[in-house]
Amino acid sequence: MNGTIRVGNLFGIPFYIHPSWFLVLGLVTWSYSSGLAAQFPLLSGGLAVLLGLMTALLLFASVVAHELGHSFVAIRQGIDVKSITLFIFGGLASLEKESKTPSEAFWVAIAGPLVSLLLFGSLTAIGFATAASGPLAAILGVLASVNLALALFNLIPGLPLDGGNILKAAVWKITGNPYKGVVFASRVGQIFGWVAVLSGIVPLLLFGSLGNFWNLLIGFFLLQNAGNAAQFARVQEKLTGLTAEDAVTVDSPVVSANLTLREFADQRVMSGENWRRFLVTDDGGQLIGEMSATGYAYAVDNLRIPTAMWSETQVREVMQPISQSTTVQSDQPLLEVVQLLEQQKLSALPVVRKNGVLVGILEKAAVIQLLQSRTQPNPA
Repeated sequence: MNGTIRVGNLFGIPFYIHPSWFLVLGLVTWSYSSGLAAQFPLLSGGLAVLLGLMTALLLFASVVAHELGHSFVAIRQGIDVKSITLFIFGGLASLEKESKTPSEAFWVAIAGPLVSLLLFGSLTAIGFATAASGPLAAILGVLASVNLALALFNLIPGLPLDGGNILKAAVWKITGNPYKGVVFASRVGQIFGWVAVLSGIVPLLLFGSLGNFWNLLIGFFLLQNAGNAAQFARVQEKLTGLTAEDAVTVDSPVVSANLTLREFADQRVMSGENWRRFLVTDDGGQLIGEMSATGYAYAVDNLRIPTAMWSETQVREVMQPISQSTTVQSDQPLLEVVQLLEQQKLSALPVVRKNGVLVGILEKAAVIQLLQSRTQPNPA
């Protein structure tokens, strides 16, 4: 989520806040402080605002606890939690990958609502056990009711909500196909999204009322995220069974380290090829470096290699080293490679075999072409 602010770590998990959260914090603080002031007239204005702020922060702490529930179960399954983010619609735990089985996916999904239900029960019990009264009783009641609402709302069986992930796990279990689970749960999520949108639009059109405006926002949120989940699931399904080698570009830009600068210039730079980056291999075909068009210009201009020496200077002498961390194995699942490209914001990656021999270069554009070719119907 772009524009987030990192505020620290929670149990080793990076914790972020989106700027939209501060708007909600202010609205919730104002709402509850106004409610407390109306319910308890003896409260001073300053104290009511302070209690309203404390209530708002405790409510968001409940949201964080909900997300930690998902996170702890995921961690127990060996899944890394990249971050927890608070934003206008609540919280989001970003997981590195999906669970391996439908039962594991179910427990990750149900963990959040279970935490919220546990908080609801605990807060309700504290209220009865302490016989709390006055503002304290009101705050405990609000916290308990919001945690119950948080659990029940998230159990709605449509993505991107927890209930949608539970439904996804159930369909996955029945069909044996996780992507069918995502698509089905996304469609249900879109139905709930349209219901929420209509519940916001109809009162606005008929009565000019903005009372359900929040439903409108939630509806659009569900529609967008459910649609994105379904689209991504279809892409994942098409990539299943493919490896990095399947998407390697034909005639990849590979040059020999023994090539001279003159040969490199004539054969690659001046030949009209569009490549701006060339992979350099040794006699055994192993990847040992890279040579970019800018690197060539640097070698000529900054290293001041005279034209007369171009025929005697080899590419290996001016190439840039390449790290193994920026390569992928030829048998690596293509889906993992695509995710790596997205995470590291790369447009291409070299593909090598386990013995270090270069296969070629994998580009985003080649993956898109491969997906398009797999979606085109075969001629009869």
